[in-house]
Amino acid sequence: MQNKAPFISIVAPCYNEAGVIDVFLQEMFDVLKRLGRDFEIVFINDGSRDKTLDVLIEKAKVHDEIRVLNLARNFGKEAALTAGIDYAQGEVVVPIDVDLQDPPELILDFVREYEAGYDVVVGKREDRTTDTAAKRLSAEFFYKMHNKISDIQIPQNVGDYRLMSRRVVEAMKQLPETQRFMKGIFAWLGFKTAVVTYKREERVAGESSFNGWKLWNFALDGITSFSTAPLRVWLYVGSVLSLIAFVYGSWIILKTLIFGADSPGYASIITIVLFLGGIQLMGIGILGEYIGRIYLESKRRPIYIVEREY
Repeated sequence: MQNKAPFISIVAPCYNEAGVIDVFLQEMFDVLKRLGRDFEIVFINDGSRDKTLDVLIEKAKVHDEIRVLNLARNFGKEAALTAGIDYAQGEVVVPIDVDLQDPPELILDFVREYEAGYDVVVGKREDRTTDTAAKRLSAEFFYKMHNKISDIQIPQNVGDYRLMSRRVVEAMKQLPETQRFMKGIFAWLGFKTAVVTYKREERVAGESSFNGWKLWNFALDGITSFSTAPLRVWLYVGSVLSLIAFVYGSWIILKTLIFGADSPGYASIITIVLFLGGIQLMGIGILGEYIGRIYLESKRRPIYIVEREY
């Protein structure tokens, strides 16, 4: 382990990535040696079920620049990323996935922008051609919806791959929430930011652990973390439905006074009851999402637990 703080810390969360670590290190070492500055690579083993931890420990024995944080269990990528950023010692910190979809050579451009005076340098994808059509459409919908209803604007096609100065990292450590949506946290922090565009490649090996259900919950976390609009909208839904009910009720009274009472409509009553019941359950569900977040945050549990550092 290095005695002095390095210039740059690479933070790489890992979950079942044993097959790609060798290739990742080969490319990363090549880029960092070209940079010509002191560096460290902080791997976070997030409860991997394959031989990821064994591979990382062997690499740490060979390379003094490698540090390995082994989390006590799988806490999720957001928690693992937080752990790596917390433990990173560099003047600048760069989170990156080990699947090499984000090109390591972009770090050289990041550093040039940092030395030009930027505290944050983000990598922005030129397009999403490597994603499926469903993922492209859902991502576009999420960004548009989130940015319409939230005061915090998340730049589209910008992920976790970025450079952050030490003062940005220290500012991030002040944020206490345990339910973390890192894209939103990065955007909330602000600071002077530069953008570097790049083309994202296919995964070198393995498969993404994100499926449709996880992506849906991820998007839900993002919206409920940085906007109360889903709660506020039910005030307007209720107001509109009340107005409709008042107008309809007034029409029924007027019709009865003029034409007399007609036979009751069982089907229409059932339809209205079911419709209003569904609306109420949706509102309760959204309210439950926010109450659930309050419940989890009130426990003040740690975001992650490091079982051991190698």
